[in-house]
Amino acid sequence: MVAPYVLLAPALVVIVAVLGYPLYQLVALSFQKYGLFELIAHKGQWIGVDNYSQILHDREFWTVLVRTVGFTAFTVGSTMVLGTLIALLLAQLGGFMRLLITTGLVLVWAMPPVVAVNIWNWMVDYEFGVANWALAHLGLSYFDHHDWFVNPWEGFAVIAAIVVWGAIPFVAITVYAGLTQVPRELVEAASIDGSNAFRIFRDITLPILKPIFVILTSLSVIWNFQVFSHIWIIRNARPESEYFLMGVYSFVTSFSVSNYGLGSAIALVMVLVMLTVTFVYIRQMVRIGEID
Repeated sequence: MVAPYVLLAPALVVIVAVLGYPLYQLVALSFQKYGLFELIAHKGQWIGVDNYSQILHDREFWTVLVRTVGFTAFTVGSTMVLGTLIALLLAQLGGFMRLLITTGLVLVWAMPPVVAVNIWNWMVDYEFGVANWALAHLGLSYFDHHDWFVNPWEGFAVIAAIVVWGAIPFVAITVYAGLTQVPRELVEAASIDGSNAFRIFRDITLPILKPIFVILTSLSVIWNFQVFSHIWIIRNARPESEYFLMGVYSFVTSFSVSNYGLGSAIALVMVLVMLTVTFVYIRQMVRIGEID
């Protein structure tokens, strides 16, 4: 009985060393006043839960948190719906077209976020953007030299499109792999009984693929809740407060304002939210395993 723990011990030591120590430092900083002066002195001032009290009584914190939750819900929902539809399309295509579309999905998935964001930034550029040019030539004169980022709603629509575009390949390919494991005889029997495509998906495919959807949704929530690079790059490393999500808000508070203690407290709140999501995910997987 001891052998499994001995075999797992080296991996556990590495995980604790790589993740445990930074997390410990994050927790320690969150209970300190640690600004530029403390950074130079290499010694923070212990202030207890004052950082947490400050952010919990800060209207901007709650605004950013609600904005992050809304952004995450929209992008995850859009990714899951569009990815599933593409997976269903792949299941209906012939070999050549399936290979062609899958290759395109893999290329999108393999593109580094920095490259992807810069390409999209060029596409929506107010002066030379191909998106504005195409929309203007379609008769929508409103988009002639239109700046998408003056209005935060339009700006977040672009950012959400980039996030969803980059996440769809993983969801589509994973769901398609799951679709190949759905017994064909069940689908054929339902079709013979007169069920349409929607009922077949709802009553047969969806229950079988539920574990996959739970995993994909949980991972998407974790990834999209901490979106940072997309906003930071597309706003030229100077995002306005209207574009703050939790990751950007924590970074700006820590490094732009030089309030590392407060920034650590905000980051730790993010970690707690992620732990909650992870707990829900594990609980769902355990329940699915018990049912099976």
